[in-house]
Amino acid sequence: MTALGQRAHELPIPVLETERLILRGPEPRDFAPLCDFNSDADRMRFLGGPVTDHDQVWRGFLTNMGHWMWRGHGMWTVQEKASGETVGRVGVIDHLQWDEPEIGWHIFADHEGRGFAYEAALTARRYAAETWGFDRLISYIDPDNTRSRALAERLGATVEREKPEFFGTTVLVYRHPSAAKGDA
Repeated sequence: MTALGQRAHELPIPVLETERLILRGPEPRDFAPLCDFNSDADRMRFLGGPVTDHDQVWRGFLTNMGHWMWRGHGMWTVQEKASGETVGRVGVIDHLQWDEPEIGWHIFADHEGRGFAYEAALTARRYAAETWGFDRLISYIDPDNTRSRALAERLGATVEREKPEFFGTTVLVYRHPSAAKGDA
């Protein structure tokens, strides 16, 4: 096992399971699928555009691990139980310049349309409310990102406001329902 693998497994990242998925911390084997996702112009068009420089993807990969260490939460790797494949990422991030924590999701191209994003986001949101006290998370979504908007709405989130000048664009701020109402 590499030093990265040893250290990644020591991060205090909870492992969550659903019927079909495992939400876990990053592992070295997740880097190649993440590079594929980041270089896909269609998948990345709402996330700042494709990133083909593997060094830059590597820095983002490590940033997620640092986020877990610094904030105590971050993006889980989503793994399909049946195949063992890495199918995406979901989690809660709290950027220094953001108003509050955001729940976000990225499902890799070959795995879209199977309900993984919904299943993973619902599980992550419930855990965030019950464990970290993040009762009503937000999601920043580009108005043209119809797939993410549909998922947010399926999760019960509603548009609360627009946020201009969010990494150079205007986004919609979706507010997720309160866990206190049992909706998480």
